[in-house]
Amino acid sequence: MIARTTLGKTGPNVSRIGLGCMGMSALYGPADRTEAIATIHASLEAGINLLDTGDFYAMGHNELLIAEALKGRKREDAVISVKFGAQRDPAGNWLGYDARPQAVKTALAYTLQRLGTDYIDIYRPARLDPNVPIEETVGAIADMVKAGYVRHIGLSEVGAATIRKAASVHPISDLQIEYSLISRGIEDAILPTCRELGIGVTAYGVLSRGLISGHWQKQQASGSDFRAHSPRFQGENEEKNLALVERLRAVAEAKGLTVAQTAIAWVSAQGEDIVPLVGARRRDRLAEALGSTDVTLTAADLAEIESAVPKGAAAGSRYAPAQMASLDSER
Repeated sequence: MIARTTLGKTGPNVSRIGLGCMGMSALYGPADRTEAIATIHASLEAGINLLDTGDFYAMGHNELLIAEALKGRKREDAVISVKFGAQRDPAGNWLGYDARPQAVKTALAYTLQRLGTDYIDIYRPARLDPNVPIEETVGAIADMVKAGYVRHIGLSEVGAATIRKAASVHPISDLQIEYSLISRGIEDAILPTCRELGIGVTAYGVLSRGLISGHWQKQQASGSDFRAHSPRFQGENEEKNLALVERLRAVAEAKGLTVAQTAIAWVSAQGEDIVPLVGARRRDRLAEALGSTDVTLTAADLAEIESAVPKGAAAGSRYAPAQMASLDSER
């Protein structure tokens, strides 16, 4: 069974690895609903209890999928983390963020209905709304905590100053943010701030959206797949990043591991307060990711991995320029 940890000082007890469910509904091309539900079931049976979603993942589809997968199971078997606030039109275009107190409470009402539950374990704004002080957003979620609809408050993709402001209003369980061998920006100011305040980190993108999974093929992304437009998957950037993967593969295979297992284990090794979220959409990818939980990396192993993939070695930013400019965590 997978080890457990407390998410931050005040958060829930969660598995040392979580399941990011976004790709089961949107952004990474076609997904198989039956296989997705089977993957969620396999995750729960393996001891993963943290399921991460967003109300804007295929406009509620992902929440409905999770509700279907959890049908007939004890509610307490799953710790459900939900992001809200992203605004989209019927064509799927992004329109910004709305984290006004009334929007917070309305979004939560819809989420509770779609998930078929009385409460959400961790509720968090997907991004900082530039028009609403974080204190107001967190205050509104705190109202929902008092009312029993939310158990814990989380944050996503915000910087150190915003984290401090949010924590002054209500205890924060965790910060969800991208963190991987090739996305290490949080190490400078954000991670130290979280540790100072006793806030955990749920790390998404631990395989950089599949780029450093060891399975990615050149120019694989197409159509509506987010990666078809992501800087790290473009032209020379993709070639340079895949060259890093081959260096990592040599290290991994020498240890009897896959590239993905090595990359996930590296994130886990950065601290007990960091919980990797793996975006497995299929049971075989889930099984591979679960293999990382049996891996213990020594200081020498970590040095070898970081020598193969040095900090700052990635080519291209993790989002397109306009999105990067809107990220509070990148300021």
